[in-house]
Amino acid sequence: MDIKSIITNLTDTKTKKIIVGAVVAALVILTVGLFILGNMGKPLDPDNNEMVTITIESGSGTSVIAQILEDNGIIDNPTQFKLWSRLKGYDNQYKAGNYKFSPSMSFKEIAAILIGGKVNTISFTIPEGYNIYQVADALSAQGLVDKDTFIDLLENGDFQSQYEFLKDAQNNKNRLEGYLFPNTYFVAEGASEEEFIKVMLNQFDVEITDAHYKKAKELDLSMNEVIIIASIIERECKLAEEAPLVASVIYNRLDIGKALQMCSTVQYVLGETKEVLSYADTQIQSPYNTYINAGLPPGPICSPGLVAIEAALNPANTDYIYFVLSEKLDGSSNFSTNYSDFQKDSAAYSAAYDAAKK
Repeated sequence: MDIKSIITNLTDTKTKKIIVGAVVAALVILTVGLFILGNMGKPLDPDNNEMVTITIESGSGTSVIAQILEDNGIIDNPTQFKLWSRLKGYDNQYKAGNYKFSPSMSFKEIAAILIGGKVNTISFTIPEGYNIYQVADALSAQGLVDKDTFIDLLENGDFQSQYEFLKDAQNNKNRLEGYLFPNTYFVAEGASEEEFIKVMLNQFDVEITDAHYKKAKELDLSMNEVIIIASIIERECKLAEEAPLVASVIYNRLDIGKALQMCSTVQYVLGETKEVLSYADTQIQSPYNTYINAGLPPGPICSPGLVAIEAALNPANTDYIYFVLSEKLDGSSNFSTNYSDFQKDSAAYSAAYDAAKK
Protein backbone atom coordinates (compact mmCIF):
# COMPACT_ATOMS: atom_id res chain seq x y z
CA MET A 1 0.00 0.00 0.00
CA ASP A 2 1.41 3.35 -0.98
CA ILE A 3 1.57 6.39 1.28
CA LYS A 4 -1.44 8.03 -0.43
CA SER A 5 -3.72 5.06 0.35
CA ILE A 6 -2.61 4.96 3.96
CA ILE A 7 -3.38 8.66 4.43
CA THR A 8 -6.83 8.24 2.81
CA ASN A 9 -7.71 5.32 5.11
CA LEU A 10 -6.64 7.26 8.18
CA THR A 11 -8.75 10.25 7.11
CA ASP A 12 -11.84 8.11 6.50
CA THR A 13 -11.47 6.46 9.88
CA LYS A 14 -11.18 9.82 11.62
CA THR A 15 -14.24 11.20 9.80
CA LYS A 16 -16.29 8.16 10.72
CA LYS A 17 -15.31 8.55 14.37
CA ILE A 18 -16.33 12.22 14.31
CA ILE A 19 -19.70 11.41 12.71
CA VAL A 20 -20.39 8.58 15.14
CA GLY A 21 -19.39 10.79 18.06
CA ALA A 22 -21.68 13.58 16.84
CA VAL A 23 -24.61 11.21 16.46
CA VAL A 24 -24.07 9.75 19.92
CA ALA A 25 -23.84 13.25 21.41
CA ALA A 26 -27.02 14.30 19.64
CA LEU A 27 -28.84 11.23 20.93
CA VAL A 28 -27.63 11.92 24.45
CA ILE A 29 -28.77 15.56 24.25
CA LEU A 30 -32.12 14.51 22.81
CA THR A 31 -32.63 11.89 25.50
CA VAL A 32 -31.71 14.29 28.27
CA GLY A 33 -33.89 16.98 26.72
CA LEU A 34 -36.88 14.67 26.50
CA PHE A 35 -36.28 13.54 30.08
CA ILE A 36 -36.12 17.12 31.32
CA LEU A 37 -39.14 18.15 29.23
CA GLY A 38 -41.18 15.26 30.59
CA ASN A 39 -40.24 15.88 34.20
CA MET A 40 -40.64 19.64 34.18
CA GLY A 41 -44.36 19.33 33.41
CA LYS A 42 -45.24 17.33 36.51
CA PRO A 43 -47.61 18.74 39.17
CA LEU A 44 -46.09 20.67 42.04
CA ASP A 45 -48.18 18.74 44.57
CA PRO A 46 -50.32 15.88 43.18
CA ASP A 47 -52.20 15.57 46.48
CA ASN A 48 -53.21 19.24 46.81
CA ASN A 49 -56.51 19.82 44.96
CA GLU A 50 -57.29 23.18 46.55
CA MET A 51 -58.42 25.57 43.80
CA VAL A 52 -56.97 29.06 43.62
CA THR A 53 -58.61 31.83 41.58
CA ILE A 54 -56.08 33.64 39.42
CA THR A 55 -56.58 36.63 37.12
CA ILE A 56 -54.54 36.86 33.94
CA GLU A 57 -54.67 40.39 32.63
CA SER A 58 -54.97 41.15 28.93
CA GLY A 59 -51.56 41.35 27.27
CA SER A 60 -49.78 39.13 29.81
CA GLY A 61 -46.97 37.13 28.23
CA THR A 62 -45.79 33.67 29.24
CA SER A 63 -43.16 35.07 31.61
CA VAL A 64 -45.74 37.13 33.48
CA ILE A 65 -48.20 34.22 33.59
CA ALA A 66 -45.51 31.86 34.87
CA GLN A 67 -44.62 34.30 37.64
CA ILE A 68 -48.28 34.67 38.63
CA LEU A 69 -48.62 30.89 38.80
CA GLU A 70 -45.58 30.66 41.07
CA ASP A 71 -46.76 33.56 43.26
CA ASN A 72 -50.03 31.69 43.83
CA GLY A 73 -48.36 28.37 44.65
CA ILE A 74 -49.43 26.54 41.49
CA ILE A 75 -45.91 25.91 40.13
CA ASP A 76 -42.47 26.28 41.70
CA ASN A 77 -40.31 27.07 38.68
CA PRO A 78 -41.53 29.81 36.31
CA THR A 79 -38.44 29.40 34.12
CA GLN A 80 -39.33 25.77 33.45
CA PHE A 81 -42.94 26.68 32.66
CA LYS A 82 -41.79 29.35 30.22
CA LEU A 83 -39.30 26.95 28.54
CA TRP A 84 -41.88 24.14 28.44
CA SER A 85 -44.46 26.47 26.88
CA ARG A 86 -41.96 27.59 24.22
CA LEU A 87 -40.92 24.03 23.37
CA LYS A 88 -44.59 23.04 23.07
CA GLY A 89 -45.32 26.02 20.84
CA TYR A 90 -47.82 27.50 23.30
CA ASP A 91 -46.26 30.96 23.46
CA ASN A 92 -48.79 33.66 22.52
CA GLN A 93 -51.70 31.20 22.82
CA TYR A 94 -52.56 31.84 26.46
CA LYS A 95 -55.71 33.94 27.00
CA ALA A 96 -56.59 36.56 29.59
CA GLY A 97 -59.35 35.86 32.09
CA ASN A 98 -60.20 34.62 35.57
CA TYR A 99 -59.21 30.99 36.15
CA LYS A 100 -59.05 28.39 38.87
CA PHE A 101 -55.94 26.23 39.21
CA SER A 102 -54.59 23.85 41.83
CA PRO A 103 -51.04 22.62 42.65
CA SER A 104 -52.17 19.15 41.56
CA MET A 105 -52.35 20.28 37.92
CA SER A 106 -49.62 19.45 35.43
CA PHE A 107 -48.21 21.98 32.98
CA LYS A 108 -50.32 20.30 30.31
CA GLU A 109 -53.54 20.77 32.30
CA ILE A 110 -52.69 24.39 33.12
CA ALA A 111 -51.87 25.14 29.50
CA ALA A 112 -55.09 23.53 28.25
CA ILE A 113 -57.13 25.82 30.50
CA LEU A 114 -55.20 28.93 29.48
CA ILE A 115 -55.33 28.10 25.76
CA GLY A 116 -58.98 27.09 25.78
CA GLY A 117 -59.97 30.23 27.63
CA LYS A 118 -61.85 28.14 30.19
CA VAL A 119 -62.57 31.18 32.29
CA ASN A 120 -63.98 30.74 35.76
CA THR A 121 -67.54 32.00 35.38
CA ILE A 122 -70.49 32.94 37.54
CA SER A 123 -74.14 32.85 36.54
CA PHE A 124 -77.03 35.18 37.25
CA THR A 125 -80.66 35.28 36.17
CA ILE A 126 -82.79 38.30 35.34
CA PRO A 127 -86.51 37.37 35.35
CA GLU A 128 -89.01 38.86 32.92
CA GLY A 129 -90.63 41.99 34.31
CA TYR A 130 -87.72 43.37 36.34
CA ASN A 131 -87.06 47.08 36.02
CA ILE A 132 -83.52 48.44 36.01
CA TYR A 133 -83.49 49.12 39.75
CA GLN A 134 -84.72 45.64 40.55
CA VAL A 135 -81.86 44.32 38.42
CA ALA A 136 -79.46 46.48 40.44
CA ASP A 137 -80.93 45.17 43.72
CA ALA A 138 -80.72 41.54 42.59
CA LEU A 139 -77.11 41.70 41.41
CA SER A 140 -76.04 43.70 44.46
CA ALA A 141 -77.74 41.23 46.82
CA GLN A 142 -75.68 38.44 45.25
CA GLY A 143 -72.50 40.44 45.75
CA LEU A 144 -71.88 40.62 42.01
CA VAL A 145 -71.86 44.40 41.57
CA ASP A 146 -71.46 47.57 43.56
CA LYS A 147 -75.01 48.93 43.57
CA ASP A 148 -74.10 52.63 43.45
CA THR A 149 -71.64 52.11 40.59
CA PHE A 150 -74.14 49.95 38.70
CA ILE A 151 -76.97 52.50 39.05
CA ASP A 152 -74.67 55.35 38.06
CA LEU A 153 -73.82 53.49 34.85
CA LEU A 154 -77.50 52.72 34.22
CA GLU A 155 -78.43 56.37 34.55
CA ASN A 156 -75.37 58.07 33.08
CA GLY A 157 -73.36 55.51 31.07
CA ASP A 158 -72.82 56.20 27.37
CA PHE A 159 -74.45 53.10 25.90
CA GLN A 160 -76.60 54.85 23.32
CA SER A 161 -73.55 55.52 21.14
CA GLN A 162 -72.64 51.82 21.28
CA TYR A 163 -76.03 50.24 20.58
CA GLU A 164 -78.11 51.27 17.59
CA PHE A 165 -81.37 50.03 19.12
CA LEU A 166 -81.04 52.61 21.93
CA LYS A 167 -81.23 55.56 19.54
CA ASP A 168 -85.02 55.83 20.08
CA ALA A 169 -84.89 55.17 23.82
CA GLN A 170 -85.77 57.94 26.24
CA ASN A 171 -82.84 60.27 26.88
CA ASN A 172 -82.92 60.44 30.65
CA LYS A 173 -81.85 58.41 33.68
CA ASN A 174 -84.22 55.59 32.65
CA ARG A 175 -82.58 55.27 29.23
CA LEU A 176 -81.88 51.55 29.61
CA GLU A 177 -85.29 50.64 30.99
CA GLY A 178 -86.73 47.78 28.97
CA TYR A 179 -83.45 46.77 27.36
CA LEU A 180 -81.69 44.69 30.04
CA PHE A 181 -82.94 41.50 28.42
CA PRO A 182 -84.24 38.87 30.88
CA ASN A 183 -82.22 35.68 30.68
CA THR A 184 -79.73 33.48 32.53
CA TYR A 185 -76.20 34.70 31.91
CA PHE A 186 -72.63 33.54 32.48
CA VAL A 187 -69.90 36.13 32.98
CA ALA A 188 -66.29 35.98 34.03
CA GLU A 189 -65.77 36.10 37.76
CA GLY A 190 -64.80 39.63 38.69
CA ALA A 191 -66.59 41.16 35.69
CA SER A 192 -67.12 44.91 35.98
CA GLU A 193 -70.49 46.59 36.39
CA GLU A 194 -70.27 47.78 32.78
CA GLU A 195 -69.70 44.21 31.58
CA PHE A 196 -72.87 43.06 33.36
CA ILE A 197 -74.88 45.75 31.61
CA LYS A 198 -73.34 45.03 28.22
CA VAL A 199 -74.00 41.30 28.36
CA MET A 200 -77.72 42.04 28.81
CA LEU A 201 -77.76 44.71 26.09
CA ASN A 202 -75.91 42.34 23.76
CA GLN A 203 -78.58 39.70 24.40
CA PHE A 204 -81.31 42.17 23.45
CA ASP A 205 -79.46 42.81 20.21
CA VAL A 206 -79.34 39.05 19.55
CA GLU A 207 -82.97 38.30 20.47
CA ILE A 208 -84.57 41.18 18.54
CA THR A 209 -84.10 40.26 14.90
CA ASP A 210 -84.67 41.98 11.57
CA ALA A 211 -88.07 40.28 11.45
CA HIS A 212 -89.07 42.08 14.66
CA TYR A 213 -87.98 45.44 13.27
CA LYS A 214 -89.85 44.73 10.03
CA LYS A 215 -93.04 43.92 11.92
CA ALA A 216 -92.70 47.07 14.04
CA LYS A 217 -92.40 49.13 10.87
CA GLU A 218 -95.55 47.50 9.49
CA LEU A 219 -97.36 48.61 12.65
CA ASP A 220 -95.89 52.10 12.21
CA LEU A 221 -94.12 51.81 15.56
CA SER A 222 -90.56 52.40 16.67
CA MET A 223 -88.88 49.52 18.48
CA ASN A 224 -88.94 51.66 21.63
CA GLU A 225 -92.75 51.92 21.36
CA VAL A 226 -92.95 48.15 20.90
CA ILE A 227 -90.87 47.63 24.04
CA ILE A 228 -93.07 50.09 25.97
CA ILE A 229 -96.19 48.11 24.98
CA ALA A 230 -94.45 44.79 25.65
CA SER A 231 -93.34 45.97 29.10
CA ILE A 232 -96.95 46.76 30.04
CA ILE A 233 -98.07 43.36 28.74
CA GLU A 234 -95.30 41.72 30.77
CA ARG A 235 -96.47 43.29 34.00
CA GLU A 236 -100.20 42.97 33.35
CA CYS A 237 -100.36 39.43 31.98
CA LYS A 238 -100.10 36.35 34.18
CA LEU A 239 -100.53 33.68 31.50
CA ALA A 240 -98.45 33.57 28.32
CA GLU A 241 -101.40 32.48 26.18
CA GLU A 242 -103.30 35.63 27.16
CA ALA A 243 -100.51 38.03 26.15
CA PRO A 244 -101.93 38.67 22.64
CA LEU A 245 -105.34 39.42 24.21
CA VAL A 246 -103.84 41.96 26.61
CA ALA A 247 -102.01 43.45 23.63
CA SER A 248 -105.30 43.80 21.78
CA VAL A 249 -106.79 45.77 24.68
CA ILE A 250 -103.85 48.17 24.61
CA TYR A 251 -104.10 48.73 20.86
CA ASN A 252 -107.88 49.07 20.94
CA ARG A 253 -107.67 51.73 23.64
CA LEU A 254 -104.96 53.60 21.75
CA ASP A 255 -107.05 53.49 18.57
CA ILE A 256 -110.07 55.14 20.22
CA GLY A 257 -108.02 57.59 22.27
CA LYS A 258 -108.98 56.06 25.59
CA ALA A 259 -106.49 56.17 28.47
CA LEU A 260 -104.81 52.80 29.00
CA GLN A 261 -105.55 52.83 32.75
CA MET A 262 -103.00 50.11 33.44
CA CYS A 263 -102.20 49.51 37.11
CA SER A 264 -98.66 48.43 36.25
CA THR A 265 -97.74 51.93 35.06
CA VAL A 266 -98.83 53.44 38.39
CA GLN A 267 -96.94 50.73 40.27
CA TYR A 268 -93.85 51.78 38.31
CA VAL A 269 -94.30 55.32 39.63
CA LEU A 270 -94.88 54.05 43.17
CA GLY A 271 -91.86 51.77 43.00
CA GLU A 272 -93.85 48.88 44.46
CA THR A 273 -96.38 46.29 43.33
CA LYS A 274 -99.55 47.01 45.28
CA GLU A 275 -102.25 44.36 45.05
CA VAL A 276 -104.95 47.03 44.87
CA LEU A 277 -104.42 50.65 43.91
CA SER A 278 -106.19 53.39 45.81
CA TYR A 279 -107.97 56.23 44.04
CA ALA A 280 -105.19 58.53 45.25
CA ASP A 281 -102.63 56.26 43.59
CA THR A 282 -104.37 56.59 40.24
CA GLN A 283 -104.22 60.38 40.50
CA ILE A 284 -100.45 60.64 41.03
CA GLN A 285 -98.99 63.26 38.74
CA SER A 286 -96.53 61.46 36.49
CA PRO A 287 -96.18 61.00 32.72
CA TYR A 288 -96.13 57.25 33.47
CA ASN A 289 -99.58 57.34 35.06
CA THR A 290 -101.83 56.01 32.29
CA TYR A 291 -104.96 56.71 34.35
CA ILE A 292 -104.60 60.46 33.86
CA ASN A 293 -102.56 60.51 30.63
CA ALA A 294 -103.73 59.19 27.28
CA GLY A 295 -101.37 57.29 25.03
CA LEU A 296 -98.22 55.40 25.93
CA PRO A 297 -95.97 56.31 28.86
CA PRO A 298 -92.65 57.94 27.90
CA GLY A 299 -90.69 54.71 28.29
CA PRO A 300 -90.88 51.01 29.19
CA ILE A 301 -91.74 50.09 32.77
CA CYS A 302 -89.68 46.89 32.87
CA SER A 303 -87.68 44.49 30.72
CA PRO A 304 -90.14 42.31 28.78
CA GLY A 305 -89.40 38.80 27.59
CA LEU A 306 -89.88 37.47 24.09
CA VAL A 307 -93.45 36.30 24.74
CA ALA A 308 -94.55 39.84 25.59
CA ILE A 309 -92.56 41.33 22.70
CA GLU A 310 -94.09 38.88 20.24
CA ALA A 311 -97.56 39.73 21.60
CA ALA A 312 -96.88 43.45 21.20
CA LEU A 313 -96.00 42.82 17.57
CA ASN A 314 -98.83 40.34 16.97
CA PRO A 315 -101.89 41.37 19.00
CA ALA A 316 -105.03 39.29 18.84
CA ASN A 317 -107.84 40.61 16.66
CA THR A 318 -110.53 41.48 19.23
CA ASP A 319 -112.90 44.26 20.27
CA TYR A 320 -111.86 44.00 23.93
CA ILE A 321 -111.48 47.25 25.83
CA TYR A 322 -111.29 45.87 29.39
CA PHE A 323 -109.78 42.98 31.31
CA VAL A 324 -109.47 42.01 34.95
CA LEU A 325 -108.22 38.99 36.86
CA SER A 326 -110.83 36.25 36.92
CA GLU A 327 -112.67 34.76 39.89
CA LYS A 328 -110.77 31.50 39.26
CA LEU A 329 -107.74 33.05 41.00
CA ASP A 330 -105.47 31.07 38.71
CA GLY A 331 -103.87 34.05 37.01
CA SER A 332 -106.30 34.04 34.10
CA SER A 333 -108.27 37.15 33.13
CA ASN A 334 -111.77 37.97 31.94
CA PHE A 335 -111.90 40.20 28.87
CA SER A 336 -114.85 42.39 27.90
CA THR A 337 -116.00 44.91 25.32
CA ASN A 338 -118.08 47.11 27.61
CA TYR A 339 -117.87 48.69 31.03
CA SER A 340 -120.94 46.88 32.41
CA ASP A 341 -119.38 43.46 31.86
CA PHE A 342 -116.08 44.73 33.23
CA GLN A 343 -117.81 45.78 36.45
CA LYS A 344 -119.39 42.35 36.82
CA ASP A 345 -116.05 40.65 36.20
CA SER A 346 -114.35 42.95 38.71
CA ALA A 347 -116.98 42.20 41.35
CA ALA A 348 -116.62 38.47 40.79
CA TYR A 349 -112.85 38.68 41.22
CA SER A 350 -113.12 40.82 44.37
CA ALA A 351 -115.59 38.39 45.95
CA ALA A 352 -113.40 35.38 45.18
CA TYR A 353 -110.28 37.19 46.41
CA ASP A 354 -111.91 38.23 49.68
CA ALA A 355 -113.27 34.72 50.25
CA ALA A 356 -109.84 33.21 49.68
CA LYS A 357 -108.29 35.45 52.32
CA LYS A 358 -110.70 34.29 55.03
